[in-house]
Amino acid sequence: MTEITAPAKAPPRSTRERLAATWRKDTEALSPRVLRRTLAELQAIVDPRASEVEGGRRARAFADWYAGAPAEQRRDAWLLMSEQFGADPKKIHSAREHYEAVQGTPEEGAAEIRLRRALVSARTRLLQRFAAFPAGMRFLVDLRAELLPHLRGDKRLLPLDAELETLFSTWFDVGFLELRRLSWDSPASLLEKLIKYEAVHDIRSWSDLKNRLDSDRRCYGFFHPRLDGEPLIFVEVALTDSMSDCITPLLDESAAVSDMDKATTAIFYSISNTQAGLRGVSFGDSLIKHVVETLKAEFPRLKTFATLSPIPGFRAWLARHAPADKLASWEKPLELDAKAPQRQELLSWAARYLGRELQDGKPLDPVARFHLGNGARVERLNWAGDPSPKGLKQSFGLMVNYLYDPKRLDKHRATLSQGVIPMAAAIEDLYR
Repeated sequence: MTEITAPAKAPPRSTRERLAATWRKDTEALSPRVLRRTLAELQAIVDPRASEVEGGRRARAFADWYAGAPAEQRRDAWLLMSEQFGADPKKIHSAREHYEAVQGTPEEGAAEIRLRRALVSARTRLLQRFAAFPAGMRFLVDLRAELLPHLRGDKRLLPLDAELETLFSTWFDVGFLELRRLSWDSPASLLEKLIKYEAVHDIRSWSDLKNRLDSDRRCYGFFHPRLDGEPLIFVEVALTDSMSDCITPLLDESAAVSDMDKATTAIFYSISNTQAGLRGVSFGDSLIKHVVETLKAEFPRLKTFATLSPIPGFRAWLARHAPADKLASWEKPLELDAKAPQRQELLSWAARYLGRELQDGKPLDPVARFHLGNGARVERLNWAGDPSPKGLKQSFGLMVNYLYDPKRLDKHRATLSQGVIPMAAAIEDLYR
């Protein structure tokens, strides 16, 4: 019996093909006629004859349409922005040829400027016009957040995403950000944002939040003037007399407030990004540096700055590398005695994961990649550091302290750039 093979599905038409067509095809959201009209509206936004004010007005009108459009029509708008607003290849080719021809002559500088201008796409100018009206930045950040999950399945959208990320890296440079302390006296709308965006240890109630903003705690966030009222990233800090080895006491609402006269250590126990649309734009490093300086000014006795961090990738990595019988012996880690060989073996595997495992020259674990990239070092592994269901699921309850030594941050970054993960001797001893 001959097997019947289903015909291969035809690739989707490009916007160029659709704009030249007469009829809508398959699942295309906008008909060719409406697609042409939509393109004309986008082109009008960047019309060189339109003033910045008029361009911004047209961009706002398009954003209003977009806000009410269904997902499929929004996707067509992305495709138009991505495929129809690239740089002019003829201008690039001509400018590059001229630049190469005048190397070493007095005209070289002017030729470089011409080439740079040729490389600026109409897409850049389009996105700049959207950013011009008051809610435009919010519009673009939300647009990219919606766009990101579609990139893997549709490579045509990559130019739009890359353009947005490049512009955001400039627009959200740390020089334009404001560090603010968040306290129990902050507006309720802002406190609600903390509850919504907390990504490491869920805030269970208002009393839980109040505990995290008590007198022995600090919470700081970076704010952008065009996204006022919403932090881009925030960090929660506990002020203690030693390096914390377990998250439970820090989240215990009934625990006594620490004696601030004895506080010598600042523990960064949660860092949360709030804007999915700003993925790839890094300001966590600057946030920690600014917070360290702010804390040192307020509390001169503070000498140690460290994290109490989860190890989110550990269990999944271990499942791929450790023998199955070993994995079974670790399923109830909280029941293992301090001298149990299974406990020491699990710590040894965790030390290897954090201290040796690299991907493209960077630490494999995402949280380790962030902190070590900022110049911290792996300081200590903590058994039962997070005994919650989430902690057990991620890392068998293990947590790690990353130490931020302000005098050695550059040294640690240099060490990491050479493919060596900075770590305390105690971590090395665990897997020797």
